[in-house]
Amino acid sequence: MRVGVDSGGTFTDVCLIDDATGRITVWKVASTPDDPSRGIARGVREALAQDGARAADIGYFGHGTTVATNALIQHRGAKTGLITTDGFRDLLEIGRQKRPALYDLQADKPPVLVPRDIRLEVPERVLHDGSVELPLDAAAFRTAVRRLRDAGVAAVAVCFLYGFLRTDHEAMARRILAEEFPAAFVSISHEVAPEFREFERLSTTVVNAYLGPVMHGYIEQLSGRLHELGVSATPHLTQSNGGVISFAQAARLPVRTVLSGPATGVVGAQQVARLAGFSELITFDMGGTSTDVALLSNGQCRMAGEAVVHGYPIKTPMLDIHTVGAGGGSIAFIDRGGLLKVGPRSAGADPGPACYGRGNTEATVTDANVVLGTLNPDFLLGGRMPVRHDLARDAIGRLADRLGTDVISTAQGIVSVVTANMARAIRVISVQRGYDPRDHTLVAFGGAGPLHAARLARELDIGCILVPRHPGILCAMGLLLTDLRADFAVTRRRVLQANVLPDVAAAFDELTARADAWFEAEGIAAADRRITRTVDMRYAGQNYELSVALPAGPVAPATLDVLADGFAAAHQRAYGFVAEDDPVELVTFRAEATGLVHKAKFRPEPQAGAVPASAAIGERQVWLPEAGGLVRCPVYNREELRAGNRIAGPAIVEQMDATTLVLPGVTGRVEPYLNLVLEAQ
Repeated sequence: MRVGVDSGGTFTDVCLIDDATGRITVWKVASTPDDPSRGIARGVREALAQDGARAADIGYFGHGTTVATNALIQHRGAKTGLITTDGFRDLLEIGRQKRPALYDLQADKPPVLVPRDIRLEVPERVLHDGSVELPLDAAAFRTAVRRLRDAGVAAVAVCFLYGFLRTDHEAMARRILAEEFPAAFVSISHEVAPEFREFERLSTTVVNAYLGPVMHGYIEQLSGRLHELGVSATPHLTQSNGGVISFAQAARLPVRTVLSGPATGVVGAQQVARLAGFSELITFDMGGTSTDVALLSNGQCRMAGEAVVHGYPIKTPMLDIHTVGAGGGSIAFIDRGGLLKVGPRSAGADPGPACYGRGNTEATVTDANVVLGTLNPDFLLGGRMPVRHDLARDAIGRLADRLGTDVISTAQGIVSVVTANMARAIRVISVQRGYDPRDHTLVAFGGAGPLHAARLARELDIGCILVPRHPGILCAMGLLLTDLRADFAVTRRRVLQANVLPDVAAAFDELTARADAWFEAEGIAAADRRITRTVDMRYAGQNYELSVALPAGPVAPATLDVLADGFAAAHQRAYGFVAEDDPVELVTFRAEATGLVHKAKFRPEPQAGAVPASAAIGERQVWLPEAGGLVRCPVYNREELRAGNRIAGPAIVEQMDATTLVLPGVTGRVEPYLNLVLEAQ
């Protein structure tokens, strides 16, 4: 039995796949924000009971979590101290002096994670070429460690100038910390982000330290609960790059898990779409708290070397996912100008939307859908969660009174506003990067994705939507479709010319050695090892690099031609021109190590005809402005849909983990893997 668990802000999703039979069991329970491990244990226990399996049957356990993300958003990390090179303690606060919003005079930068009084400096200096101008003053460093220990910090970040070029000083710092302050969580810059750009490396090292004790405590707590359940399989956690690592590695490098949950959704969507025959994709993952979107070209999601996550630069490989605060629990409100707005504030899992009946009185997107009839007005989760239609209507009504409109118009306005927010997010990852969304298939998942996908596709003029068989738990399923993965990098700035070959070869030899050591530590068989190489390149004088793939094989003169051609093509796509006479720089060399694991397998189903007679379960009144107002919509049970079945909109398709809206003028067909394909006529 293979188990994937995705713990989100509103729901915790569980997917069980029996390797022997291919049987899939999905389950969904409310998250427990005070202690996410409690909701996970409950979800796994109930899913096993539903399947008739035992915890001892679990051979693989994968987990995606928002613990690190939420700790960063809510500033609930550990008290962290910083020790850096003499004269550089304020770099963390000075940053790049960029305004968060160029034209917003009131925009605030995020809080600095380390207060100035516990940002300490020590004498040491490595120069830009890796030579030592001033050795580390070990006595001064010991004194600094003791000051931080006495100040009550739980984590210590160490980041020295050019520490990525020469690691001796930072290695000595780790040894002294182990002697003087063994209880501290230690984050060393050359271990966390061994790349150039001092501020980004410093920020990443500090974020890693800030999240370390939180993630370490969470992993210990979850490991204990899994042990109590009887789970003996080695658990794995998703990274932001879409791969998984051991719990021990995640506890040491929590900064690599800040996009843990959304990354597995992209992996799941990639695999599901591949089986269904789609390769140009825009993934649309709408949950209870936020919406995550990504673009996949030729079936592959772009990898970003760094990103700003909730205001903090993080330099670690991650899937290029764009997030907006638009989910089912997003709260609608009226701004100071009297306009209707939605999010990013969310009702979360507790108390949740007003219709949950847990004390919230503010209108949410879920409440709007209940009032409009697009969501079941009586229950969710296949009947396990009762819905209070009257409370949803009351919450929308209070907004309607302030706007001077009726309840239905206000509810439809909430849906329209949140659709516009999500369309704007998709334009960021498509139109702004030279891609036409009309050339892509929208893959809709998450608990609320299929409900809003048709309107979002219409807004963007996308003609095809793919709704996976189990859209509400696709992130959990993605955990069973991904490999072990680690990323290694080294910065060596060189001009692309013939005499650079030995340096290129040496850089990749170093990275390959580090990747091989990781393979050995993870116990990955030689036949299951894969290494992918890339180089970050730029024109001399540019501030940003483009990633260029390096083919497998020895580094030879032809390698330089491949890099030059690859960079020209990447620059043409990104900026629309090529400066043929300008020198090109090789900046950062990267190796992506992948350990192949056994994955869940899916089997196609035989065709069962076009008429979904057995799936029809009734009708209900639904407000659809696309159909002129209130209409009676047929409702179908997704569990009973079979390959070849067709559904004409308007219609509603319900299942335990999600609801799909089929608009007028749209036809749905069930393909052989039981994914629902919606196409505009």
